[in-house]
Amino acid sequence: MNHGITRTTTLALLLAGLTLGIANAAPQKDEGPQPRVVDPGSATKAPADAVVLFDGSDVSHFVRDKDGAPCRCTIESGAMACVTGVGDIVSTEKFRDAQIHLEFMPPYMPEQHSQLRGNSGVYLQGKYEIQVLDSYQNPTYADGVLGALYGQAAPLVNAARPPREWSTYDMIFHGPRCDAKGNVTDLATVTVLLNGVLVQDHMTIARSGQAKGCPDGPILLQDHSGFPGAPLTTMRFRNIWLRHLGEGPVIWK
Repeated sequence: MNHGITRTTTLALLLAGLTLGIANAAPQKDEGPQPRVVDPGSATKAPADAVVLFDGSDVSHFVRDKDGAPCRCTIESGAMACVTGVGDIVSTEKFRDAQIHLEFMPPYMPEQHSQLRGNSGVYLQGKYEIQVLDSYQNPTYADGVLGALYGQAAPLVNAARPPREWSTYDMIFHGPRCDAKGNVTDLATVTVLLNGVLVQDHMTIARSGQAKGCPDGPILLQDHSGFPGAPLTTMRFRNIWLRHLGEGPVIWK
């Protein structure tokens, strides 16, 4: 009686294993073009493909929104200091879709409360405001808190740091889309991280302000003045840059 495995059986098992291995191997795919290489920079250095709007050396990439005159903010220790009355400023660079980074420092104003504390705003394409406010232990209406899409959507959480400390915004913005006649077909969206915390998750921006023709627009930094009793406020900004984004990722099939 043969108690062992015959050579024929052994060969069959080996062939079965080889076939199984081939079946489980990763399928071959068309690789497509390789992503272009970009130096990612660092906490103080913008990515290599970014448009740097403020690096601490000059304010030439911003002008007054009202009349296009030179920006009246000053440079203090590498920061752009904007005092009440300098007027809203806009970037000379315009964009459709962009990754945006900036850092800001609200002043310490303990005598003020709610919206009268350190207050500004980052307007995407000059229209859609992401709120800048000293919201540390400073209650106010929900869609006016730091991190809010102002007047439309409260932030998911209040991730404010105390005043006189630097905070960071990182945003992904996709502008509205228009048809051949210039009518808006898709609304703008924005994702916002405040101090590394997600506060707006691919939020759709209401149609209001989405212009016919879907033009590109600038970053606008708000001067919170022009109303009776506006307190003297100095908002500081630094490390402002943006990366132009394409229409979207290419999906290989």
